[in-house]
Amino acid sequence: MSQSRVIVGISGASGAAIGLRVLERLAEAGRIETHLVISPAAERTLAAEIGPEAPARARDLAAHCHDHRDIGASIASGSFRTAGMIVAPCSMRTLSAIAYGQLGDLLVRAADVQLKERRRLVLLARESPLHLGHLRAMAQVTEYGAIVAPPVPAFYLRPGDIAAIVDQIALRAIGLLDLGPYAPAPVEWRGEES
Repeated sequence: MSQSRVIVGISGASGAAIGLRVLERLAEAGRIETHLVISPAAERTLAAEIGPEAPARARDLAAHCHDHRDIGASIASGSFRTAGMIVAPCSMRTLSAIAYGQLGDLLVRAADVQLKERRRLVLLARESPLHLGHLRAMAQVTEYGAIVAPPVPAFYLRPGDIAAIVDQIALRAIGLLDLGPYAPAPVEWRGEES
């Protein structure tokens, strides 16, 4: 493959701006082919948290958009090679469906394919506080090989606004796919200066 393929899933949890920023950063990188799946709940959350134009903006940023009902899409097959998948944000409903193999839609099926093919799957799990069922589902997907990465700000970077926090979280998620020179890199901690 001359360019990397990355699947981006946006589920209905709060924090839709992170999924949009992941798409923006991957589009800016230029050599990454993005495949997008937006859940119906995410459509509503994108519009509520960002604005009515946000779902269309997300689709415009992606190289390919897939209907969440299309379980016959290319990204539903292990033969369709990718560098991995980011679900940002990842609702507990979506995380639990991945953990327990409830493959009722394309977003969950694409995530399941990443696991079975031993590809990277980054889940920006968005819920607080967590009950035992959430924790068990998070442990289960981790045992399967997923990376559970709650969208936690890096306060040591002293972000000046919400946009800086969203950008840092998006870059960190992209960095977890280990795309090498194709992708923008998150700011690295270099230690304290004395």
